Amino acid sequence: MTPIGAAAAPSLPPLLAVRDLAVEFATTDGVVHAVEGVDLEVGVGETLAIVGESGSGKSTTAMSIIGLLSGGGRVSRGSITLEGRELVGAPESEMRRVRGRQIGLVPQDPMSNLNPVTKIGSQVAETLLAHGLATRHDVDAKVIETLEAAGLPNARERAKQYPHEFSGGMRQRALIAIGLACKPRLLIADEPTSALDVTVQRTILDQLARMTDELGTSVLLITHDLGLAAERASRVVVMHRGRIVEQGPAEQILNDPQHAYTRTLVKAAPSVAAVRLQPEAFRAAPRLAAVEGGGLEGTVVEGTVVEGAVVEGAVVEGAVVEGTTVEGAAPKAEATATAAASTDYVIEYQDVTKLFKVRGQKEDFAAVKNVSLAVPRGETVAIVGESGSGKTTTARMLLKVIEPTSGRILFEGQDIQGLDRAAQREFRQKVQPIFQDPYSSLNPMFTIERIVEEPLAFYKRGSSKERRKRVLQLMDDVALPASMLRRYPSELSGGQRQRVAIARALALSPEVIVCDEPVSALDVLVQDQILKLLGELQREYGLSYLFISHDLAVVRLISDYVCVMKDGVLVEAATSEEIFTNARDPYTRRLLASIPGNELGIAG
Repeated sequence: MTPIGAAAAPSLPPLLAVRDLAVEFATTDGVVHAVEGVDLEVGVGETLAIVGESGSGKSTTAMSIIGLLSGGGRVSRGSITLEGRELVGAPESEMRRVRGRQIGLVPQDPMSNLNPVTKIGSQVAETLLAHGLATRHDVDAKVIETLEAAGLPNARERAKQYPHEFSGGMRQRALIAIGLACKPRLLIADEPTSALDVTVQRTILDQLARMTDELGTSVLLITHDLGLAAERASRVVVMHRGRIVEQGPAEQILNDPQHAYTRTLVKAAPSVAAVRLQPEAFRAAPRLAAVEGGGLEGTVVEGTVVEGAVVEGAVVEGAVVEGTTVEGAAPKAEATATAAASTDYVIEYQDVTKLFKVRGQKEDFAAVKNVSLAVPRGETVAIVGESGSGKTTTARMLLKVIEPTSGRILFEGQDIQGLDRAAQREFRQKVQPIFQDPYSSLNPMFTIERIVEEPLAFYKRGSSKERRKRVLQLMDDVALPASMLRRYPSELSGGQRQRVAIARALALSPEVIVCDEPVSALDVLVQDQILKLLGELQREYGLSYLFISHDLAVVRLISDYVCVMKDGVLVEAATSEEIFTNARDPYTRRLLASIPGNELGIAG
């Protein structure tokens, strides 16, 4: 696969040079040295990838270049030059001219970087007008052109919509459009495709590659996806605890790593060639603490190994999916109505459809069309598909965030649409979410301790002392130190925030967890830990997971069954083994073929 930009000619001076960079933050616990002694260069037309786990300093390094360090952060030492011009200490008026025109930014978080009350088209237009790249007369046409260049379908109609009307992937594409609008000399892409499915990810990255070829634009790519780094960058920098531990050509770094930390990163990367995580592979996670007398002890459901299938009726073979019989999708060909009768389903979707009104259109938009599937107790069912395929809408209907237009969703045999107030309160404690976006799902005004404790306090679980004990146990379970409890979300990295969201979801010891891209913001090391943690919790407590993801390598590791959705329709459903070794639908095969790093052996 063609990298985003070719390596710079050795005789040319670097476009960007960072020398002995040190960055520190003033926190409630004192000064934190986030970056120490970083040296790197980005050549003209080159793509340099910075990889490392959450908190390694890679995003902080990038934000210091563009002068957008969060509150309390400052460059304490070092030099940053762009085409020979020093940026450290430059006045803000000069940095405003640099941002956008010379250094573009595609930030990681779409929700906190898009104005929720302004239409997408207006936000793109604002960037174009501010930098003199459009006039009031032609701005509308250039907005459409910019959105189309970022791979956004139906750009003319999408420009009239608000961020909340977009899927997570579509919001990320809107950010990419804004970042590329001014055709900058250097593009800082901070996890630019972390919210995108593999097919759209490939489209976006191919577009970035074409842009660098045509304009000579350099890219500083911040990512935790080693497959993406190997495929798209000419050189890779590996950061750990604020320092660079290894750097060099991408193929050399990732295929023959010299530093122990780099070898650990490569080993932890998920692979579609792997098998489902087994109990012996789970890390030795402690059991969730039970608070005596506080009602915190969760109901331990005795999980049963189910040999039925995903689709309603337990037998996938013979189930009608969009008018087509799905053959060979049952875990065992001989699975029949006998297996169906003995299967214990905690969740069942029965012919569920969800329609949305679309502004300016007479016909409703069918986000989910006649979907039937079931989640066996104590097992994991994954729903995969591109952005806009309907997978998140399917999950949100279970959470009662939105209601289905038709069909039924059963929890332990009871239609959740018919629950009275007391039953709904009980249901919401048993079914908990882990949302895709940790930035918008955590209250920025709450400390981490209050965020994790909030569900316990709301449902009056235990005394204050008992809740504190539970919070400490949950922080340990998700590999976060107790010292972070006094911090706020803005003081944590993206991966650390996602782990806080996971701790909060576990607080009430639920029976079902709806995981909507729960590890998409995590680096491979923490991702590996969280997946094993989820597996350990499932094994010990019989937890059931509805797992929504665009990362097929992650799905391979965590899921027992896989449902593939396209345009709101369930096109294929089978065991994880069947999907990844013998996918039958062309769309499923196309998803598998689009995974970054497949060709290089990084992702499978």
